[in-house]
Amino acid sequence: MPKEENILEVRRLTVIAGENALIKDINFSVRAGETVLVLGPNGAGKTTLFKALIGSLTHTGEIQWGEGIKIGYVPQKVDLERDLPITVKEFFKLKAGVKVDEETIKEALSDVKLDKAYASRGISELSSGELQRLLIAWAVLGHPQVLMFDEPTASVDIAGQDTIYEMLHTLQDSHNLTLIMISHDLSIVYRYATQVLCLNKTQICYGTPREVLTPAELSKLYGENHTFYHHMHSGNSHE
Repeated sequence: MPKEENILEVRRLTVIAGENALIKDINFSVRAGETVLVLGPNGAGKTTLFKALIGSLTHTGEIQWGEGIKIGYVPQKVDLERDLPITVKEFFKLKAGVKVDEETIKEALSDVKLDKAYASRGISELSSGELQRLLIAWAVLGHPQVLMFDEPTASVDIAGQDTIYEMLHTLQDSHNLTLIMISHDLSIVYRYATQVLCLNKTQICYGTPREVLTPAELSKLYGENHTFYHHMHSGNSHE
């Protein structure tokens, strides 16, 4: 898929609950191969946006995915019983619409830097970081073109955060993925994002981090009394 091709167009997207607009009048487009990070304070509507994009929330406006686009999605919180008496292999085989054999499982584990021996381990035996990797592997089964990830490092300790992002971008290169992720970390945005969507119920900005993350825009996004500590980078790692 050519990188200049838009695989997602969002126009006037609004989600209303009762009398309250959870997000209102959101407009942006995403090209194949981009890394889009959604930035905003708690309660800004970031997860609401993701749920609308995958079709699980009623909305007004337009969400137009490219023809045949498949989406892998990793939510921030997964209602997965950790004491389920199933193995990693059995968990993979629950994936609907995907033929899962031994080679598929081996490849999926390798993608997220887990040894093939993990296939026989129980879900309850996994650490939070290992479970996070398993969910990423699950999301990319069937080779989606887009991976959407709500807070990639929410369940990972600080020491493992860079490793998770590096792994995601290795996956992006090897699977030709477009990444759309939610993050609170400005240093991650500057390091990895090709585009950033600033959201606080309404759209504050959309564009490259260098162009749109000005002090004035960040003040509009988080409030004038919020203090920021971040470093400007000379370029994105995937440009």
